[in-house]
Amino acid sequence: MANASKRLDTNIEGNFFVDSTCIDCDTCRQLAPTTFIEDSDYSAVFHQPESPKEEFAAYQALLACPVGSIGTIKKNSNVYSQAQTSFPLPIEDDVHYVGFNSEKSYGAHSYFITHPNGNWLIDSPRYLKHLVQAFEERGGIRYIFLSHKDDIAEAARYAKTFSAARIIHQADVSAMPDSEWVIDGEEPAQVEAEFRCIPVPGHTAGCMALQYKNRFLFSGDHLWWDRDLQQLGTPENLVWNHAQLERSVRKLLKYSFEWVLPGHGERIHLSYSKMKTAVERLIRRRWP
Repeated sequence: MANASKRLDTNIEGNFFVDSTCIDCDTCRQLAPTTFIEDSDYSAVFHQPESPKEEFAAYQALLACPVGSIGTIKKNSNVYSQAQTSFPLPIEDDVHYVGFNSEKSYGAHSYFITHPNGNWLIDSPRYLKHLVQAFEERGGIRYIFLSHKDDIAEAARYAKTFSAARIIHQADVSAMPDSEWVIDGEEPAQVEAEFRCIPVPGHTAGCMALQYKNRFLFSGDHLWWDRDLQQLGTPENLVWNHAQLERSVRKLLKYSFEWVLPGHGERIHLSYSKMKTAVERLIRRRWP
């Protein structure tokens, strides 16, 4: 719970505030960009919600915050409850953003796919009764795809609850050694007709991306959209192997996708041709 006594001075006066426990994970700024802004090493409220839409989004950000650093002076219980039940949030088709990001993965995003052959959880949110119920109502979870060792969070608890198969790469399996499906090597692995696991070592030795329907790329910490620069980004720090990272980014030119859905950073939807161009520009920028 956010503490008003730790309220950052960078917040504008009003009901919503961010306190000094903020880890600057960017979650709130993505969910409620008209309310929250980055200020130095923290997020801060730069505009108090004025419309019902803005207030709703601010409560979604409050709920998704992995460290509970967003608070209110006076809670609107009705809007709070509505925001809570809005998760998982639809993105497009049968793909959803789960919300309730976990501190254990430094606030990484997780995603949920409803599918007739069994639902997928991509990386893990906090383990919460609300989410368990939401997943149950949508048919449970068959697979849990783990993009890399940093973002497993509560995957083991979800796997136990739903008897789900966890998919992880051999190079990162030490983070979850009892995983049911272990991918090895650098060749893509087909799981069901529409799902392809693509090893993309670089950030960690066992990083993987998940391609779905040749439209969605769940990229973990391998690839994201930088909204300030309006371009794709890839890790520059905390890289296990820079040469492997370059090869992994180049590898993505072989695959079709129009959505990048990352663990950290902004998601982006572009046409197939514009997405390929964005990847090519990233390669030229990083490895001229």
